[in-house]
Amino acid sequence: MSDDFPGTEGRPVRVAVVGSGPAGFYTIAALFKQADFPLQVDLFDRLPTPFGLVRGGVAPDHPKIKGVIRVYDKLAGKDNFRFFGNVRIGRDLSVAELQEHYDQIVFATGNEAWRNLGIPGEDLAGVHSATEFVGWYNGHPDFRDLTFDLENARRVIVVGNGNVAMDVTRILAEDPKRLETTDIAEHALEVLRKSRVEEILILGRRGPAQAAFTNKEIKEIGGLSSADLIVDPADMELDGVTRRWMTEHTTSQMTKNVDYLTEHSRQEPKGAGKRVELRMLVSPVEFHESDGRLGSVVIEKNELFESEDGTPRPRGSGVRSVEEIQLSFSAVGYRGLPVPGVPFNERRGLLANQNGRIWDPDSEKAVTGLYTTGWAKRGPTGLIGSNVADANETVERMLEDLRCRHTQPTQKPDGQAIGALLKTRGVDRVTYADWRRLDAMELERGSKNGKIREKFTRIDEMMSALRED
Repeated sequence: MSDDFPGTEGRPVRVAVVGSGPAGFYTIAALFKQADFPLQVDLFDRLPTPFGLVRGGVAPDHPKIKGVIRVYDKLAGKDNFRFFGNVRIGRDLSVAELQEHYDQIVFATGNEAWRNLGIPGEDLAGVHSATEFVGWYNGHPDFRDLTFDLENARRVIVVGNGNVAMDVTRILAEDPKRLETTDIAEHALEVLRKSRVEEILILGRRGPAQAAFTNKEIKEIGGLSSADLIVDPADMELDGVTRRWMTEHTTSQMTKNVDYLTEHSRQEPKGAGKRVELRMLVSPVEFHESDGRLGSVVIEKNELFESEDGTPRPRGSGVRSVEEIQLSFSAVGYRGLPVPGVPFNERRGLLANQNGRIWDPDSEKAVTGLYTTGWAKRGPTGLIGSNVADANETVERMLEDLRCRHTQPTQKPDGQAIGALLKTRGVDRVTYADWRRLDAMELERGSKNGKIREKFTRIDEMMSALRED
């Protein structure tokens, strides 16, 4: 291999990873495990803080899940790693400029947009996405200044029954005192202390066998001392479509969920202060206004039918009812946002790709040197660990392209050039050493209040704290 081609000690492969969540870090881990090519990896994030949804999406009462940060922190300690926080691709740097400075670029930008329900009244005050609420109570800067009127809401619906829906339900139903030692944002804790929510309806459009939550998540709801989980025994009577489907497609999670919910449906409520009602085979079809904001929801009963591949699909039965509610949170999925300069699959809400290689649908060819991983690649499925196999696949494509020289080496391999360019534009880049100082400040702030940490929730506060330190 010649000295001018990337992959030698004198000319390492320069890789940019855009997005510092689990997908980005697992890609870096896979790159560092290979021994064929010396590397220099630069990680970019639009926020000053790394870790993506581990910081901004994992529920505050699930601290063990956040322990994975220790793995990421170890990767960040390597000499051939740099962090460029507070740098937005598409604003501070274009993709074309990244291509000028890096041999390969991986987009691990996730799915930052939420899917709408697409029903009348969705624009009413009091109708929110779960993404907004989760970001708000986790102190994400994008959602810091949102308001949720929990003080005037008695009945709430959560649309969807995946793990995000369970997190939203649990935070609403939990005794705020049990959250006081977590890293929940203080502004959210203050609102939750004043909450007067009495009843939470979880609406799942399919039956219990198709519920998307894990058994652990639904058991946490059932185990709350502050709320009763109510399951109608009639909802646990599996229809013929489901029974036929389960003969060939039963999974451990499915069996555990059905067994747990069936048993729970037979139990008497324990008389807790709040009520969480899990409703199956229902969908909201209209939101109605009352005094300028959300006042009620029309709910339609669903029935299941067999699709062409035998999978049970829901459809409306025409049987409808009206429920008085004051707040709604939809947790029906996410979609990605386009990155300027990168082909985007609008229908699927993903970066256009084939097995991790960015794909140009016009030329029907891979875009040389551009790759993707994580939710931006496959969509919002799986848990944090699901990104490992996904990252390995993308990195294998990157290595294949290097081995066969299917890449365009940057003509500006100087590692200092990108930092100098940002400096000339007045971009206040955050290094990983900066983040560690910010991390220490948050831990100290939390310790003073008996919490794990107290996050900075605004970017200007973060930058001021760093530059004043």
